[in-house]
Amino acid sequence: MIKAGSEFGMQLLWVLFLSVLFSWVLMEAYGRYAVVTGETAMHSIRGKIRYGNILAILIIIGVVLAQWTCLSGILGLTSNALFELFRLFFSSDNTGNYLAVLGIAVFLIATLYAMLLVGEYSFFEKILVIFVTIMGISFIVSMFIVLPSPGEIARGFIPSIPQVPGGKLLVAAFVGTTMAAPTFVVRPLLMKGKGWGINNTREQSRDALTSAILMFIISGSIMVTATGALFHEGKVIHKVLDMVYTLEPLVGKYAVAIFIVGALSAGLSSVFPILMVAPLLIADYKKGELDTKSKQFKVLTAIAALIGLTVPVTGANPIVAQIVTQVSAVFVLPFVIGAILILINNKKEMGDHKPGLLLNTGLISALIFACFIAYTGVIALRQFL
Repeated sequence: MIKAGSEFGMQLLWVLFLSVLFSWVLMEAYGRYAVVTGETAMHSIRGKIRYGNILAILIIIGVVLAQWTCLSGILGLTSNALFELFRLFFSSDNTGNYLAVLGIAVFLIATLYAMLLVGEYSFFEKILVIFVTIMGISFIVSMFIVLPSPGEIARGFIPSIPQVPGGKLLVAAFVGTTMAAPTFVVRPLLMKGKGWGINNTREQSRDALTSAILMFIISGSIMVTATGALFHEGKVIHKVLDMVYTLEPLVGKYAVAIFIVGALSAGLSSVFPILMVAPLLIADYKKGELDTKSKQFKVLTAIAALIGLTVPVTGANPIVAQIVTQVSAVFVLPFVIGAILILINNKKEMGDHKPGLLLNTGLISALIFACFIAYTGVIALRQFL
């Protein structure tokens, strides 16, 4: 969002809007299926769709590989952001420090991994709420400092793709970030973990809608902040340091601190679910149970944590790595959408809660959009590589 806002202003707001809209549709579909049937996603795909075992394995492999790849970019960006925050207040040295960034990355991933071993889902949820709340407040405050004109924001809803190098890459990365497959396929498992059943259909729908609205507000505020603070000043994000000092001339170091705390919280709030995604999906495939105490859970989360250190260890540019790795998440989306289309339209399973014309139209539209973005992602990666 920051990179796109700095280069193209509000031009890609329409991509964010469609991604969030279809995310709402998919959260509603997967959530409704879960509370009505009491079943989870991978377990149902495996047992209730023809050749579903192959489809489920493809989805698990696609989601896990994409998320582990994304984790490396996120951890690289987060550790660099924290390093820049420390340097902002405690050092005037403007040179990078590879060992310091790597040390921060190791500390962060080790701490978060340790947290995974001490609690149930309710514990993880509390941690995520704290991170996301800090993130939302931070970027919304920053947005009002540098708010663009309403007309400029409104023009962002007109579909267009920047015809410049990297334009298609950012479009695909947008979708990979906001319309994330794990959000949907893990949702039934989390509904089950909460103990929600058919009597919670309204709560599930309200939860899906609230999540989508907050996603749009937070992500949109990030883009607006980057537009007002960077795009209008003719500045482009190439490294984390460019982002850190953006707001300092306007409001001073404390405003910059708010901005970086938002970026840091965004990263940390993503690390938890990414670490958990492989053991959750595999456990779901086997028996549809959420088990955070098993040896399998501990080993797979440890592997994910080690893979997450790739970008910090190699010293790759975290901005570029974050964008490129997020693109990988779009390729599994068509399979995820196709699976729920089949499951939720099973009259025997869903009964009176079978989706009507509106939800089915939304799912089919989401499938078409996902296929278009996957194709765009292939072209973008070919051009980039």
